[in-house]
Amino acid sequence: MNLKKSAHIAACILSMLSISACATIFNGTRAKVWLSGNVKEPVDIVADNKHYENVVLPAKIKVKRGFKDSEVTVSSPNYESGRLTIGKKFNGTYIANILVPIGFAIDAATGAMMKPEQKNYYVDLVSKNYSGQQQVVIYNQINNQMNTPKAAQAPEEEERVTRDAPGQTDLEKTIIRWYVDSDPAGARVFWRVISSIPQEVKNTNESYLTTTPYEETRSFNIIGLTYANAHDVQIEIKVTKRGYEDQIKRFNVRQAIDQQEISTFFELVPVSE
Repeated sequence: MNLKKSAHIAACILSMLSISACATIFNGTRAKVWLSGNVKEPVDIVADNKHYENVVLPAKIKVKRGFKDSEVTVSSPNYESGRLTIGKKFNGTYIANILVPIGFAIDAATGAMMKPEQKNYYVDLVSKNYSGQQQVVIYNQINNQMNTPKAAQAPEEEERVTRDAPGQTDLEKTIIRWYVDSDPAGARVFWRVISSIPQEVKNTNESYLTTTPYEETRSFNIIGLTYANAHDVQIEIKVTKRGYEDQIKRFNVRQAIDQQEISTFFELVPVSE
């Protein structure tokens, strides 16, 4: 084999490796995620400034692949607008690009090596017509029993949950039923606080609860929470199970307080080969 032919073959191999390493360029600058929710009417979605009008949930949308979190807003005529933040994580498949520095550098510069934390997200919107006047179960802390359900006023608007007098506000005395199940059962359940007002209510790290099915009654002891600012705070519930895609749903705290419940069911999706 002469020198010229050998050089040509080497150039072809290098070219193929470079194209493979930069394959993310051909995937575009956005990644697909599924968005579902409790709204049965058509909604408008804005995802990283990309508009989707008059769509019915669940729907497939695209978010940017970069290093920054993606902001998704969902709105409809009969519901309060909801906002969802989609975090990013490193896509391990791009580690092979280190073998071709040019491709790796391009992926790093464009953020193509990042992908959404999950493939499935859930939004829980508050109905504009929802009165919040429901039967409230009041917890008797003295004898550790439930009193007979009775009509109750909403918690004081500005009573703030603090560490100074835990369990003393009307908000903390309001009992919430938590129920999380999945098919198949046995998924690990995590929860955390997502706040759009971190100066009042801080975001928290994930806390492990148990495996599905999970049911418990508990009061809210989220520091800084008031009935007034509960609209701006969400409870995020994530379930994980080996061999299945992780799934996340978020619930508006104000609505959970009014309804006395956070209840949800996850249809787990097997990991694609």
